[in-house]
Amino acid sequence: MKRPVFKPAVFRKRRARRPHPRLKGLSINHLLPNVLTVLALCSGLTAIRFAMHERWEQAVVCIVIAAIFDALDGRIARLLNGQSKFGAELDSLSDVISFGVAPAFMMYLWALNGAGSLGWIAAMAYAVCAALRLARFNSRLDVDLPPWAFNYFTGVPAPAGAGLAILPMVIGFEAGPDIAGHPAVVVPWTLAMGGLMVSTLPTFSFKGMRVPTQYVVPGLVGVGLLAASLVSQPWWTLAFLGLAYLASLPFSVAQFRKLQQAAQLMKETEETPAEEAVVAASDASPPSPEMVSEKTRTPSSD
Repeated sequence: MKRPVFKPAVFRKRRARRPHPRLKGLSINHLLPNVLTVLALCSGLTAIRFAMHERWEQAVVCIVIAAIFDALDGRIARLLNGQSKFGAELDSLSDVISFGVAPAFMMYLWALNGAGSLGWIAAMAYAVCAALRLARFNSRLDVDLPPWAFNYFTGVPAPAGAGLAILPMVIGFEAGPDIAGHPAVVVPWTLAMGGLMVSTLPTFSFKGMRVPTQYVVPGLVGVGLLAASLVSQPWWTLAFLGLAYLASLPFSVAQFRKLQQAAQLMKETEETPAEEAVVAASDASPPSPEMVSEKTRTPSSD
């Protein structure tokens, strides 16, 4: 009698479980810059609310906070590689409200309404100029620029334009609104700031600015002094910063033209040797058979 042979049981192969599909969505790198943009928008809207209740100082602080958020969102997006088309469009819409509509509304309620219809025209003109300036900026995002032109804006940027537009209000906090808030001063000032935004003046962007090593320590000391001034005399410090930016505009134009002329001269010097080489090659080439036949032909007997 043969013993039964026990064969090992055949184990069925288990099917590999398919991994659950990951939920698609925006990563933190793409979300964080948009959060800062929304915070800037909320600050601009809050400035309008404070202006409606004539709380001018709080309204100015909200504009400053919106400018800080606006400066951070783009830099963080580039740092985290979180740039997107959605973020660019959201940033422009936020800037129109925070640095176009809000300053115009504040200045109208503060002083421009004393000029009647002319004051309303000045407020609308400023807001429209801010929108046009941002539309022009978006239309040139894909335009190839020379390397030396990346450190310049075309016209005054919207956050700086908003700060300059409310500069009479800031000065009025310390000097009084009798002069700084007079319609004869505020109306042309508002129109001029709107014109600076849509102008073609090259202005410093400070994005690619590099501080030399020997100026790092003095620069940090200056930042500390600026912080102390903002705490002790905030309105005079903000007024000084606005006037200093205005004073820098002629220097930015002069520096831009200097770089432009240097680039043009370098381009001409690069093209001149190439043209001379072409002329030399054409002079050194052998004459064509037609030219030889013309030179060797004897005059006719006629």
